[in-house]
Amino acid sequence: MIGIVADALRPLSAPPVGRGWNHADMAELLGDAPRRPAAVLIGLREGVQPRMVLTVRTDHLHAHAGQVAFPGGRSEAGDGDAITTALRESEEEIGLERGLVTPLGYLDRFETISGFCITPVVARIAAEAQLYPAPDEVAEVFEVPLAFFMEPANLRRYTMDFRGHQRAMVEFVHGGHRIWGATAAILLNLLQRMGRA
Repeated sequence: MIGIVADALRPLSAPPVGRGWNHADMAELLGDAPRRPAAVLIGLREGVQPRMVLTVRTDHLHAHAGQVAFPGGRSEAGDGDAITTALRESEEEIGLERGLVTPLGYLDRFETISGFCITPVVARIAAEAQLYPAPDEVAEVFEVPLAFFMEPANLRRYTMDFRGHQRAMVEFVHGGHRIWGATAAILLNLLQRMGRA
């Protein structure tokens, strides 16, 4: 199943550049000010049933406290590219050893209400990788079977009023975790690129 995902990605040789796929929506709310670069790791742990690695952010963080997220964060000057950012942040947040990660490709860039433009890096994680949360940033690391996201019945669409704007949203609920916001939107982009949404 990881091979099917890989076939739907932007290749490593052609990382996405420019605005996010949702720029028009964000421009209504934020204007055209430059977005700060960030990257996340959409990690697929190898196994009979591949699983996607997600985190729950700690409650005391200033932004997106308590929300489900992919490991990742803002790009730093020395990172060089989105893959480096995603791997560095994953190592810091969940103890993921870089040598156990094989980047596969990219999803389309996504702009957030907090002013970032995220480059999602999709990668294979070795089955034996040990993951543990960094307590200052991550409350929990959990995994969801990739097959769960492929099931159309598990994708919920709804509309939310935000600052007087009606915004189309998506979410997933698995094992008591509500996966919404930027994380769910990035997953929707994956499903769309695979022709599953």
